[in-house]
Amino acid sequence: MLIRPFDEADTEQVVALWQLCALTRPWNDPHRDIARKLGVQRELFLIGVDPSGTVIATAMGGYEGHRGWVNYLAVHPDARGAGHARALMQHLESLLLERGCPKINLQVRGDNTEALAFYRAIGYGVDDAVSLGKRLIAD
Repeated sequence: MLIRPFDEADTEQVVALWQLCALTRPWNDPHRDIARKLGVQRELFLIGVDPSGTVIATAMGGYEGHRGWVNYLAVHPDARGAGHARALMQHLESLLLERGCPKINLQVRGDNTEALAFYRAIGYGVDDAVSLGKRLIAD
């Protein structure tokens, strides 16, 4: 898998992958999420492509000076088990570390046991914190 920054031409493949991986929700328009990301640290929006150029993985990172964040980590179900998620996370961690990022946070839905197991396996632990949110813009 080749890891590279997202390009606008990847949009429909990325959205289809997120839908296939059940990452989209009615209250989060993936096209708007992509457009917003392209305005802020677009170089931290990574995709993985197979030798034919097909998007098989994504990871959207960010850093606001205190914590790094990861969203939309996805690997096509047919490509799982080959280390692609681990490779994307290592690449993103390196990019964040280059920026001086001391810690990465991410959120996983409580019922996503596969994702929780993956993150534990690569060194992430559950923080003693409660995730809060407030929608400022309705999609």
